[in-house]
Amino acid sequence: MKTTAYLRIAGFIILALALIELTVETESGWAIQEYPVIWWILAVVLIIAVAIEVSIAALENMVFRSLKPDAQQHYTRLKIENSDKQFLGLKRFYKKMLNQKPIEKEEEILLDHNYDGIKELDNDLPSWWLYGFYVSIVFAFVYMAYYHIFDGDTQREEYLAEVARANEEIEAYKRENPDLIDASSVELLTEASDLKAGEEIYMTSCMACHRADGGGAIGPNLTDEHWILGGGISNVFQTISEGGRDGKGMVAWKSELSAQEVAQVASYVLSLEGTNPTDPKGPEGDIWEADSE
Repeated sequence: MKTTAYLRIAGFIILALALIELTVETESGWAIQEYPVIWWILAVVLIIAVAIEVSIAALENMVFRSLKPDAQQHYTRLKIENSDKQFLGLKRFYKKMLNQKPIEKEEEILLDHNYDGIKELDNDLPSWWLYGFYVSIVFAFVYMAYYHIFDGDTQREEYLAEVARANEEIEAYKRENPDLIDASSVELLTEASDLKAGEEIYMTSCMACHRADGGGAIGPNLTDEHWILGGGISNVFQTISEGGRDGKGMVAWKSELSAQEVAQVASYVLSLEGTNPTDPKGPEGDIWEADSE
């Protein structure tokens, strides 16, 4: 019956479209992760389609069994005829693309070769193969002209352009989501506005232990080259965020300050190195070099 064929076609189309949609990568990940409900809808549609087809087949079988033998033969013949007529245009196109001679006309392309009764036909190549071959020739000339005559971008140039574009997107994403910064991705801030914000946080939260000029009180001196838990923006960010040594170090500030604020105050602290505080505290820890990070 035509209905079951149409149901199969509809099911395959829905499945193909869903697979294309769900395997396309979106800005927030794969579409299958972003829209899992589509899978459920697809599954329900296919289950309904299969249920309808099974019901139609069962009803058809029940009606067929209730017919007399002559009517069954007539019904079977009509079914075969209808099956042959289905997708007739597609079948004709398929046969045309094969470019084969019908069996009745094989004598016209029969070669003289005869190997123990096995004969050879001089069939033409299928049209789809020839068209594909012609397309490949055209593509080869276009490819050669683009890359070897008109100096098209090489794979290396395309790769570098993609990397540059990805870095721009990463930087833009960082700017739009400052709280996603962590010790592995934080960068030293040098803008006056960031250092000013860091200074304000320092004067509010850090001055009591390190003094206003960074010379150190309960906490260590922040103006020399010595660091207990390592210098550099990553280590200072980590120390401020997670706290110092267990039992005697600084408390963790990650619950009080956002990641952006921690980056600002860490950058400000590093800007104090080399300044001359009044009555500075003695060195603690090891000398930190920039290439040690």
